[in-house]
Amino acid sequence: MMRSVLRIRGHTLLELTIAVALGLIVTAGAISLYRSQRFALVRANDAAQMHEAGMTALTLIALQLQMAGFAPVDSPSATLLFASGALFGCSSARPAGADDRLTCEALASRSDGIAIRYIADNVSTWPSAAAQPTDCLGQGLAHTLADAPGAPVVNRFYARASGSTGEPELYCEGSGSAGSSQPLVEGVERLRFRYWLAGASAALDASALTLAQWRSVVAVDVCVLVRGARDAAPSRYVDCDGVSLLAPDKRARETFWRRVAIRNNSGGET
Repeated sequence: MMRSVLRIRGHTLLELTIAVALGLIVTAGAISLYRSQRFALVRANDAAQMHEAGMTALTLIALQLQMAGFAPVDSPSATLLFASGALFGCSSARPAGADDRLTCEALASRSDGIAIRYIADNVSTWPSAAAQPTDCLGQGLAHTLADAPGAPVVNRFYARASGSTGEPELYCEGSGSAGSSQPLVEGVERLRFRYWLAGASAALDASALTLAQWRSVVAVDVCVLVRGARDAAPSRYVDCDGVSLLAPDKRARETFWRRVAIRNNSGGET
């Protein structure tokens, strides 16, 4: 009798142990599946955000580049615009100084910068509430549309870390408020520009161009490097120079490219 009871209790204990072990295995599998799916969802969301940031930055800059050198035929500002040239770029620096005498100021982000000149009017920009043409930030320019066909605008683009959040962002500074820049797209870590001269066999960095050659730029290669969220392990990416790198900070990164034709440049001598 006692042996039978002990045997039954032994079987029950064994079955309970097996049931607990199976339950732990199922639970561990469910947790592992949940974590892997959650990690995949986070990476997918991060990839989507990087893609959106990269394409938005490319679109904004490309639209501005397509306007470079634009001037209505009856604009009194066209002579001043063409004297300064439609473009001015900096390598690992941002354009600084007066609109007609730009210089380069180094950036810790190593981002290239570019200044884009054109005549802003009610065709090339959305007019402000005061009937003024606007810059890249929607700020009204000095001339009203009623007084003149347009006003010169110089929009300067570059990427740097935000002073408040530390996150990289695409910035623009427009002529509507000189010396005051604002972020446009979050996550943009670096810009890279290369310039094609008329008849050239290869694109050049901004540092390789003379002042006269800026008026012979016929196309611009634009690269935008976007930084994403922190990953579980370091990941590889191809930077704007075409070099495969391992991210030291475990942040995902992606580059976006576009070549933009410059249709309105004044075609100065090289």
